[in-house]
Amino acid sequence: MVIPDITLEMSLWEDGFANVAGVDEAGKGPWAGPVTAGAVVIHSLSQVVSLVRDSKLMSFSQREKAYEEIVTKSSATGIGIVSAEEIDTIGIDMAVKKAMLLALSEIEKKGFPLSFVIVDGSKTKPLEIYQTKRILKGGLYHYSISAGSILAKVTRDRLMLSYSKEFPEYGFEKHVGYGTALHQKTLKEFGPCPLHRKSFAPVREALKHSAIIQL
Repeated sequence: MVIPDITLEMSLWEDGFANVAGVDEAGKGPWAGPVTAGAVVIHSLSQVVSLVRDSKLMSFSQREKAYEEIVTKSSATGIGIVSAEEIDTIGIDMAVKKAMLLALSEIEKKGFPLSFVIVDGSKTKPLEIYQTKRILKGGLYHYSISAGSILAKVTRDRLMLSYSKEFPEYGFEKHVGYGTALHQKTLKEFGPCPLHRKSFAPVREALKHSAIIQL
């Protein structure tokens, strides 16, 4: 398994960029729920949490434990959340960008003006207000991005668990909004709920199906 390191962050510190943030998103692909972003700033090797990997390579319990350590040990962290309703309004790519900017602004509000941002995904929308490097599979290799991915994933999973109590028929606690067979079955049976992204094709189809049944 690839272990992310802080080689890039250290290089940027040496180049005079004092506050370097890593940022990543969670929830770009699901049919329901928000998209979230996590951002992390550290300033030394002593702040590295050894558990941290790209969040997709970690178990639920590993992410939960790492989340608490990241929040405790980092110089600053930030979370951005953009709702399904807004995703439908501005599109998923712009929603990811907005979530990232919200996460980064949280860090700045804590007294850490950002001098450089490293971002997961070479095709992520540019964050024009920051000097930025977008990196393909950045969460695999660069600690700050990996840590940000954990904050984003844990935040989103916790939200979907809470939403599962409000909409128990959909099984959000199991698939957290992703397009699983269970989700497809419940979407067809019950139709979309307010958490569903109506601009996504499977949900649009379910809406048509619901309209036909009501007729």
